[in-house]
Amino acid sequence: MATKTPISKEISLDNYGIKEAKIFYQLPSDELHQITLEKNQGVEASSGALAVNTGKFTGRSPKDRFIVKDDITAEKVWWGDINIPFDADKFDKLYDKVTAYLSEKEVYVRDCFACADPNYKLSIRVINEYPWSNLFVYNMFLRPTNEELVDFSADWTVVNAPGFLANPEEDGTRQDNFAILNFSRKIALIGGTGYTGEIKKGIFSALNFELPVFKNTLPMHCSSNVGKDGETAIFFGLSGTGKTTLSADPDRKLIGDDEHGWTNENSVFNFEGGCYAKVINLSAESEPEIYNAIKKGAILENVILSENGVVDFEDTSITQNTRVSYPIHHIENIQTPSIGHKPKNIFFLTADAFGVLPPISKLTPGQAAYHFISGYTAKVAGTEAGIDEPVPSFSACFGAPFMPLHPTEYAEMLSKKMQEAGVNVWLINTGWTGGPYGVGHRMKLKYTRAMITAAMNGELGAEINKEDYHIHSVFGVAQPRTCPNVPDEVLSPRKTWNDDEGYYKKAKQLADAFKENFKKFESYANQEILEGGPR
Repeated sequence: MATKTPISKEISLDNYGIKEAKIFYQLPSDELHQITLEKNQGVEASSGALAVNTGKFTGRSPKDRFIVKDDITAEKVWWGDINIPFDADKFDKLYDKVTAYLSEKEVYVRDCFACADPNYKLSIRVINEYPWSNLFVYNMFLRPTNEELVDFSADWTVVNAPGFLANPEEDGTRQDNFAILNFSRKIALIGGTGYTGEIKKGIFSALNFELPVFKNTLPMHCSSNVGKDGETAIFFGLSGTGKTTLSADPDRKLIGDDEHGWTNENSVFNFEGGCYAKVINLSAESEPEIYNAIKKGAILENVILSENGVVDFEDTSITQNTRVSYPIHHIENIQTPSIGHKPKNIFFLTADAFGVLPPISKLTPGQAAYHFISGYTAKVAGTEAGIDEPVPSFSACFGAPFMPLHPTEYAEMLSKKMQEAGVNVWLINTGWTGGPYGVGHRMKLKYTRAMITAAMNGELGAEINKEDYHIHSVFGVAQPRTCPNVPDEVLSPRKTWNDDEGYYKKAKQLADAFKENFKKFESYANQEILEGGPR
């Protein structure tokens, strides 16, 4: 059965296999917020935002992410521990189970888009079991006008049933949760997990396959913004490295904070209609744009609230991965539409907990490709069970869990686009200085912002030469000798340690980790890329 909607449109889910469901279609944000409260599935924070607990899973579950192996994917996907194959017949049977589970229930349906560039726009129908999951979809994808909904036809469908638990022996999953992409049926099937990030990452993983294969467009796990003169900056980085924070610059317009495409026309477009930011240790002083975006319409995940509804952003008793999602218009300074042109600077962000890498360094094309394929950051003590000291963490292309193709295919596309556009590439260490984690301290945000601003303003030297740059003796990258608004000694990680022997021992340890990780890519990499690694 179907219900009347605010846009006077009735829909049926019978063709999806979902029978006799009570359908709530395209509900406004405030209604989904209110329904969540009425169902006791969330509470309202003092800021007006909705706070929910995603249950057992407070982050993605990479080992439970699958891709159906079929005629489309068999020869193109980079199969392995990241892209795990799933049997097509098993998928069909599991899909039928999930849709039977959703039948006769209340379900929340939203039609939306991904990709801000109309030449690449992807139409999506999302079917959610929970109202707050549907509010997340409203926040994170592009919101259609009523006119666009009249003849809406979905390219992809997401079926999201957190309450459905698979039977691994019968269904072919690893455990009772799963996130499966089927490129033949164009379905993302998600069950057993309430973590909302699985919804958006399902669609973006699909785009990371389809855009390069069918559109010759590079998908990127990055944030981006645009300056007053129209030039675009791109920020690659894994979770916790500062992607969202550093792209939310009051002096530049935000294009997007997580997923983008780089076209043959040399434009950069946002996949999303919102932001999904970490809020651990968030403060109004350090990150005012994100802090002020947490208001009615936003969803806080797995945070701790006081009796008065005030969020304790330092409390990680549920998870380190506390999050907020909000529509991009909660940020005042945004680019509309979410498209930028003339990419000029690319920043690779890493939180080096070894305290070895310079806070900013300029990369050659070979180094850029090497570090892009490596995708380095570090895990620190306490983030995962059993981690007592910094551990190197590598994720190819700064987003391996979402990249179905071999990393070198994305790296080759990036190298070609970088050379054609004549962009500068910088490696930014937002991690530790003065020693490793536990000895040194985190790089001050004001210094990182000053370095990025100087790079974008052309104040660090256009060419790598001895006057402007010092070549790092282990990693071979060019670190600026001076930078406006940053003390000279901060620019040299060795000098901040005040312990040369300790520094070089740690630098060799990290360099060895880079080399060991890169062994699996050596046979695919050319000589220029191989020479871009540590000496």
